[in-house]
Amino acid sequence: MEHKTVAILFGGHSTEYDVSLQSAYSVIESLNPEKYHIVLLGITRQGEWLKYSGGISEIRNDNWSRHESCVPAVISPDRHTHGILVLNSGKVSAIPIDVAFPVLHGKNGEDGTVQGLLEMAGIPYVGCGTLSSALCMDKDIAHRLVHMAGIKTPNSIVLDSLISDGELSKQTAHLHYPLFVKPVKAGSSFGITKVANQSGITAAAHVAFQHDRKVIIEEAIDGFEVGCAVLGNETITIGKFDEIELSQGFFDYTEKYTLKTSKIHMPARIDADTAERIRQAAAVIYRVLDCRGFARVDIFLTPENEIVFNEVNTIPGFTAHSRYPNMLKGIGMTFPQVVDELIRLAIEQ
Repeated sequence: MEHKTVAILFGGHSTEYDVSLQSAYSVIESLNPEKYHIVLLGITRQGEWLKYSGGISEIRNDNWSRHESCVPAVISPDRHTHGILVLNSGKVSAIPIDVAFPVLHGKNGEDGTVQGLLEMAGIPYVGCGTLSSALCMDKDIAHRLVHMAGIKTPNSIVLDSLISDGELSKQTAHLHYPLFVKPVKAGSSFGITKVANQSGITAAAHVAFQHDRKVIIEEAIDGFEVGCAVLGNETITIGKFDEIELSQGFFDYTEKYTLKTSKIHMPARIDADTAERIRQAAAVIYRVLDCRGFARVDIFLTPENEIVFNEVNTIPGFTAHSRYPNMLKGIGMTFPQVVDELIRLAIEQ
């Protein structure tokens, strides 16, 4: 079989740079060299694009950008090139690629920006398209669209700028504490604060505005969160659901990557009827937000078994131990099989 040239995009000018390195390491390690020729295109924290040819352990340890193999490189927007332009010793050369695999989390990677560049270049790529990526990154717009589709969302307000304490108190008067104060566009729970009463809301808004120009303040949902791994384009596959059990606080960045006071149950501790309702809701959300390739749909389940939408991650954590691949492992798919299928879906699309 003819090798496919796959460009792995990793790193990124994002607060989730470190997460991307770990995900990229696992993806690269899983790719069969008998099927794929791999081109590594890293993006530093500062936004510098570099073609990297060293070992993958240097990616995991974040030493890759200092490696002697690094040379400036970019994706060419010219559809005729259909690949990467490399600048080396004053000369420009082109590397054609068959498919791109963005392993980028958060802003400038998961929000439609890189996806738009790849579409302009005519290069197939893994994951959700430009519109879907942008919609899912925006918690406010995603909630509005899902709510219109008949699925409940948390009560909330959105701020475009900091306002006085009095005005903030007035605008949130109809909401019930505790509240979550979040940047509208951010991942891995950066900039999110849970507030128990009005005294903490202004400080929380200041924190959230450090990460985005818009802030959403929403009611905390009583219950627990269920994750849904969705895979596919027109035809979709949904893995086993997982469940986040919290003993305190909320599932912030530290908890997501250390599980110090929380636990993930896979499969989730829910009955068959509830699982089917969640499956149907996840499929509706995936379609409404125009997802393709893959995404993790996160849903709250209340003590009354009511389904409430939380968010969609269009490039969820993707290490061999991450939630998304583990949910698909629950239906018999290995990590390399998931990666192979994602590449196939990208080329098919």
